[in-house]
Amino acid sequence: MDIGALRRRVALGLAVLTASGLLALMSPGSAAAAASYCSGREVRKLPFSTGTVRVYKSRGYVCAVTFPKRQGGRKQMSVSVRARGGRPDKDEGLFSHHAGPAKVHAGRRCVWITGSVGRGSVSSGWILC
Repeated sequence: MDIGALRRRVALGLAVLTASGLLALMSPGSAAAAASYCSGREVRKLPFSTGTVRVYKSRGYVCAVTFPKRQGGRKQMSVSVRARGGRPDKDEGLFSHHAGPAKVHAGRRCVWITGSVGRGSVSSGWILC
């Protein structure tokens, strides 16, 4: 094998590794992506037929983001977080990657979280009391 062919193979191998690494970093449905939208630690995952709502808590605040199960194209999505006795924070519309974040100050109060992607949805009931 001549030097030129060897260089081409090495360059191709590096290109494939680089592309796969970039694709792995761009996965918006990952926990790391959700953590970049909400501070604190993940306290719940609320899976449903067409997606997942990830819930985070930090210093009395509760934050949630809805991710679709399948990426690609704009979909009707929503997320809502409501502390007991308070008004909800919502984000809804046509999105490609996620709905949210929605964030409220709950203190020690229970929260009710809802999320949807297309026709699938989830409703938590009162949690994190």
